[in-house]
Parts: sequence; structure tokens; C-alpha cells
Amino acid sequence: MPRYVILEHDFPTLHWDLLLEAGAVLRAWRLAEPPQRGRAVPAEPSFDHRLVYLDYEGPVSGNRGHVRRWDQGTYTSGDGEVSADAAGPQHLALTGQRLRGQAVLTRTAQGSWQLVYEEGQS
Repeated sequence: MPRYVILEHDFPTLHWDLLLEAGAVLRAWRLAEPPQRGRAVPAEPSFDHRLVYLDYEGPVSGNRGHVRRWDQGTYTSGDGEVSADAAGPQHLALTGQRLRGQAVLTRTAQGSWQLVYEEGQS
């Protein structure tokens, strides 16, 4: 089962990186705040990350701050491989240390992304 991690990252401003294992890379979204039940959190697609970030905490190369693990676990996707190029919503079942439930990444009418998390069966 693929893994995910959410890293608290303090550069250039405080945000949370949602990283989803997809083969040899981690698909990434920059979250404005940590996921909260029933709340739409702005999510910005980011560049693919290396798999090392599934287990890494510490300084980021190039003086780009520090990362600290906020949550980690496994996920399944009901929509195939997760991608910022997807036309429709992407449904994720998360089984982590903090998050245990369903999350949906959705592109808004304005073209931006958001993440909505609901606790429950994953």
C-alpha cells in the first residue's frame, strides 16, 4: 500500500507539505494549514519530491528551512494515481497516526485546489 506523509515546513513561510507516494516519486501539495475535519484547506500543487522525505525530518538543502513530520501512514486512492493534472476530484482513504478517514483533493471553479478531510472509516 502506498505511503503518505505530511511535513510541517517553515520556509519561506509556515505551511504543510502533503506528500503521496506514486511509484518512484512523491506527488506533492502545499497546504496552507494542517488538515482539519470538515474544513476546506487551500492546497497548491508542488513539484514531485524524492521518496527520502517519507522518513526524513531536519534541515532542507539550499537553506530552505526545516521539515518536521506532522503525520504519516498509508493511503489508497479510489481514482487511480493521484495527480495535479486530474480533471475531477481525487478521493483518498488515509490511515495515519493523526488522520484516519477520507480526504478529497478538488479543483475549485477558480482553478485552485483544496483538501477536505473527514474522519471515519478509511
